[in-house]
Amino acid sequence: MASTDWTELTGSISAAALARGVTSGITVPNGGGSFTYGFNSIASGVTGMAGSFYSFDATFNPTAANKGGRITGAMKRMPSASNTDYAPFLFILAQGPNATDNSYMLGLQDDDPSHIVLVKGQMSAGLPAGDVGTSGILRKSAAAISVDTWIHLRIDAVVQGTGDVIITMKQNDLTTNTVTAPVWTDIDGMAPFTDDALGINSGSVPYTSGRFGFGMYSANVSRRAAFDQITIARQV
Repeated sequence: MASTDWTELTGSISAAALARGVTSGITVPNGGGSFTYGFNSIASGVTGMAGSFYSFDATFNPTAANKGGRITGAMKRMPSASNTDYAPFLFILAQGPNATDNSYMLGLQDDDPSHIVLVKGQMSAGLPAGDVGTSGILRKSAAAISVDTWIHLRIDAVVQGTGDVIITMKQNDLTTNTVTAPVWTDIDGMAPFTDDALGINSGSVPYTSGRFGFGMYSANVSRRAAFDQITIARQV
């Protein structure tokens, strides 16, 4: 998808505090093209999230009732002033067009070392440090991810006839496969999660339609992340 296919979530950190945009100055992932989409926090004392969502097709803005979908994308936490206070992620089934809305998020948590986590909660709060069962963390990878390492992730949220939402997470190994020809495999430690219609497993009722996108949480200056090869698909 092109950069013009995305529009900012309202309530995002301003560009004066968190610079973002397309650049040719960041090394692309295996098989990537000439550009990536990057973030760089340039002001201290500002906490929140800058994000984008696909807005030009009505079927994603939001999806139809009781319809989920899929989003994939490559991302990395770039070398920064510290290995904490930032987290890049994909989001799916966001409940509104504001950064403070809730969604399912998959990305690199704000921790040192950082792991891949699945979080249900407010996008502007990012992907907090901690383990499964705390701060909305539903799944956490067994392996840590080093700074400046591209990872290629996929999250599917499929709404069932019962109202349950089945969430699966996959990873493409970019050391052997390109971002344009992924081979999706399970992420160690991240089994599928059933967000049941009764709200028992996650502590709240599931999200059964919404918006898709990507963004970065930042809580300090000189925190940096990059994205490439974002794709989305809707449940039919």
